[in-house]
Amino acid sequence: MHALDVDWDHPADPGPGPRLDHVRAYVASAGVDGHLWHGVRTLLLTTVDRATGRTVRTPLIYGEDADRVLLVASGHGAPEHPRWYRNLTTHPEVRFQAGAAVHKAAARTATPQERDAYWPLMTALWPPYDDDQAGTDREIPLVVLEP
Repeated sequence: MHALDVDWDHPADPGPGPRLDHVRAYVASAGVDGHLWHGVRTLLLTTVDRATGRTVRTPLIYGEDADRVLLVASGHGAPEHPRWYRNLTTHPEVRFQAGAAVHKAAARTATPQERDAYWPLMTALWPPYDDDQAGTDREIPLVVLEP
């Protein structure tokens, strides 16, 4: 699929529940309601679904280092990587909304050295990531978004 074929403006949102409520409030308020969630900053990541080619939007906690945005593909410690992560490994071009600003980015899995450096930063923001890692056999990927 070529980037021109992607409908970035009409992504699918999570199913009914708190995540959908979060996304709707975030979008309706241009990030004013939802950017901060439980004391941490969140963004809305839009990926291209690797099976359907449709865009999908996911709310995620994020960290920053210079011009890099950092995400953790914890999936609450599930045995498999979350869908959004599997999507970006196939289609690394993503969009994200952080507050009111929408950005284009290239997504990639952090190198082992980057993961070692950034994991403490991300667990300082959201300590349950350490519990998620302890509860699964897979290494939880850390994702780097670059402009």
